[in-house]
Amino acid sequence: MENILPIHLQEIIFGSSDKKKSKQVAKLEKEGKIRKIAPRIYSSNLKEPVEEIIERNLFQILSQLYPGAMLSHRSAFEYQPTKAGHIFVTYKYTKKINLAGITLRFLQGHKPIAGDNPIFGNLFASQKARAFLENLQVAKNPGPKSKCLMLPEIEEKLEQIIRVNGEDELNKLRDTAKAVAKTLRLQKEFALLNKMISALLSTHTSKILSSPLAIARAFGTPYDPARLKLFEELFRQLKQKEFKSRADKNATAKSFRNFAFFESYFSNYIEGTEFEIDEAKHIIKTNKPLPARKEDSHDVLGTYHLVSNRQEMSTTPKSSDEFLDMLSYRHKVLLGARKSKNPGLFKDKNNFAGNTAFVDFNLVRGTLIKSFDFYKALHHPFSKAAYMKFVVSEVHPFLDGNGRIARVMMNAELVKVGESKIIIPTVYRDDYTGALKKMTKQSNADPYIRMLQRAHEFSENVYGDNMEEMQNYLTKCNAFSEHTEATLKMIAR
Repeated sequence: MENILPIHLQEIIFGSSDKKKSKQVAKLEKEGKIRKIAPRIYSSNLKEPVEEIIERNLFQILSQLYPGAMLSHRSAFEYQPTKAGHIFVTYKYTKKINLAGITLRFLQGHKPIAGDNPIFGNLFASQKARAFLENLQVAKNPGPKSKCLMLPEIEEKLEQIIRVNGEDELNKLRDTAKAVAKTLRLQKEFALLNKMISALLSTHTSKILSSPLAIARAFGTPYDPARLKLFEELFRQLKQKEFKSRADKNATAKSFRNFAFFESYFSNYIEGTEFEIDEAKHIIKTNKPLPARKEDSHDVLGTYHLVSNRQEMSTTPKSSDEFLDMLSYRHKVLLGARKSKNPGLFKDKNNFAGNTAFVDFNLVRGTLIKSFDFYKALHHPFSKAAYMKFVVSEVHPFLDGNGRIARVMMNAELVKVGESKIIIPTVYRDDYTGALKKMTKQSNADPYIRMLQRAHEFSENVYGDNMEEMQNYLTKCNAFSEHTEATLKMIAR
């Protein structure tokens, strides 16, 4: 790739056997307009550290000084030096060269073949199938100085291919690798790759695998690793904090049902199922839907039937299997009238909120199962409630009703130990959704935790055997207002 800038303005300038260019470079260096930063390499950048200049222009340097070289082995996946500063290049000889802190590891090997990727001028990179085979070669001292990735890393890259593009794509890779192995005489490496792929596709024993992600795939419970990292971050933040216990003041059956009515009302309102308060009261009192809005009415009834049942709301999962069963049962109750939403069944296609994609439907069961490990390690009821709420919301395991089910699962953790449940009133909807987005997009757990703490503090004061008094209190707190009209007031009782 020819540089069209005048020579004295080019960040990287190469020494030349051409006498005219060589004199020009020498003159510019003498005048202080460029400096020598490595053998045969000069730069017009007189300020930045040499190491930064070299690393930024590494591909240009390799292309110019070692034409026909090819990023290979782990470097064909990583496209940058390892943590130890090594980059691996297949070339016509084996040699180590130190270049401003980067160790160029030249490995004698086969020149680029059909399918290998040109990446910069005369520099190439191993195609994906070739890179997998190269990384399965025998290597000493595994780690950042090794030419090969570790086996679990290789397995996870194979699993990612299935997760993103499906099993057919992995089979295509295997077919290509078989042909490449024959050309490069890497049949031994292909045999290992073939066993890994077969294990991932559950057509061969999984004992060969070592990555938890790959093993989960082999056993039919693949999961979303990015979401697991998100859950781990929330778990870590929850474990580091102290939370106030807030005893439930709705001790009588009547007051528990009163709270449950508003809990159901707000939980549906926040999802767009909006009723006037008197309409919602009529639905609950008669246990019958409004004729003009049967499905919406059943949503309110389904939510109320769950959250008004103290026994149901005192039940929390003891195992991952119970977790899955509990989600399915509660969803079936909540959305029983919406047959098109497959009540009680996990989603069979992907769902989105704006430009946010939730967990792929193929990864729902595995992601929920893996998330349960962190849940079991939490002890404070608020921590368990906050964690459970976020997991269900983030996985979005159903076609519809995910937010409502998430809040049901959250409050069950609190009811079980006699703590006040949490209501998310209409006026607090923007705070609620904003905190969830920050957790999802930025892995920032603090706003989410503080948002729920505030909601818990507010909800602690919503109690009483008189529903009208409870409604009047909520009105004084601006609970029924839109967030554009007012803010949530905290009125102690």
